[in-house]
Amino acid sequence: MRVVMFGYQTWGHRTLQALLDSEHDVVTVVTHPRSEHAYEKIWSDSVADLAEKHGVPVIIRNRPDDELFELLQEASPDIIVANNWRTWIPPRIYNLPRHGTLNIHDSLLPAYAGFSPLIWALINGEPEVGVTAHMMDEELDAGDIVVQRTVAVGPTDTATDLFHRTVDLIAPVTVEALGLIASGQTEFTRQDRSKASFFHKRAEEDIRIDWNWPAEDLERLVRAQSAPYPAAFTFHRGQRLEVVSAVVSQGRYGGTPGRVFYREGDGVVIVAGADARTGRNHGLAITRVRTEDGSELPATEYFTSMGGYLTGRP
Repeated sequence: MRVVMFGYQTWGHRTLQALLDSEHDVVTVVTHPRSEHAYEKIWSDSVADLAEKHGVPVIIRNRPDDELFELLQEASPDIIVANNWRTWIPPRIYNLPRHGTLNIHDSLLPAYAGFSPLIWALINGEPEVGVTAHMMDEELDAGDIVVQRTVAVGPTDTATDLFHRTVDLIAPVTVEALGLIASGQTEFTRQDRSKASFFHKRAEEDIRIDWNWPAEDLERLVRAQSAPYPAAFTFHRGQRLEVVSAVVSQGRYGGTPGRVFYREGDGVVIVAGADARTGRNHGLAITRVRTEDGSELPATEYFTSMGGYLTGRP
């Protein structure tokens, strides 16, 4: 089949490489310009560079326009394949090829449509994540599922771990889905829209620690913001403090959320949970921190004495 690929960052790069390695003919690639957004500078393998290396025409756009539509008509694709395209693709484009548009999304749709699905899923304690190939329609990430593959989430997995395991699924999922479509199959699995959820792009506010959250949720937030993602942060004595690693405490600690309370093992326990006053909650045992000057050290060295509070604002 003649394929036009829409994609960006490493997700798009892996998709394009899978297409180039397949029996299909990539006739045009559409990608975004480079961005300075914190999350778009991570996993930023260039789709444009890969396409140009293989002699595939590249079109740079933030969003589709009339000129792009005309160029795609000239390319005459049998199918469009999209992965990590960041803006709306209108019906006149996604319906242009005779086989429509196949979108590759790194969640187990219908859950976690939208942005940063791996991070949100890890924060929320999902037991598995994955990759879905689905046909594009007028609603975000809502089309019929062609192929879906899962990855189990372990108790110490970080978002970085899950990225590497799911990105490795892109090639087999894409190639299998294209094989089914090329064979003439047109009936696929409808999504149960009653189970759909939609998530926004992550930003600075989303990594600010709220000590009213239960310790279990905060521990997952720290793992979800693993390097190279921006670390979850709080404030101590008016200075920003990044939490590099943490575990849920063994003991239960009562009092006021955010209180720097007790040394436990290799960590320093911070009281957590909106109902911490009851004394029924575990705390978050911080094990490593990073200070405003970039110094990283064990929490037991940073907190030279117990007492005081960690806060959401300076």
